[in-house]
Amino acid sequence: MLRGASAINLDTKGRIAIPTRYREWLAETCRGQFVCTIDLQSPCLLLYPLNEWLLIENKLRGLSTTDPQERRLQRLILGYASETELDKGGRTLIAPTLRQHAKLEKKAMLVGQLNKFELWNEELWHQQVEQDLLQGLPTGDELSERLKGFSL
Repeated sequence: MLRGASAINLDTKGRIAIPTRYREWLAETCRGQFVCTIDLQSPCLLLYPLNEWLLIENKLRGLSTTDPQERRLQRLILGYASETELDKGGRTLIAPTLRQHAKLEKKAMLVGQLNKFELWNEELWHQQVEQDLLQGLPTGDELSERLKGFSL
């Protein structure tokens, strides 16, 4: 599983180096192949190992092309989707349109989210974490049914 936050840099060509601790697992799991797309709820990118992306594509395939909301979701997620793979140095190229969307510059954060990575502009990541900590989680009746049964 993908977890943890890593401070990384984009090089002048728009490549990021995947932290060493993930490389062997990714080579075995998806042969270093990824699909990167936008996150519709946050100003970041989603970097899926190819095997996980195929599950997302199957879900998208099940949506209607005539329902405007479902079509919009397909258009954005698939329209921004870009295939990439690890090179011999453990780097992967992030497409210019994706870098622009997420305001990626030299300093970035790669954040494991179980089956995918989020890729953030470092400053926006720290702002999001601060906002999440200040906001906290709802309590009592405000909790969703899933969160009511969740414990650590």
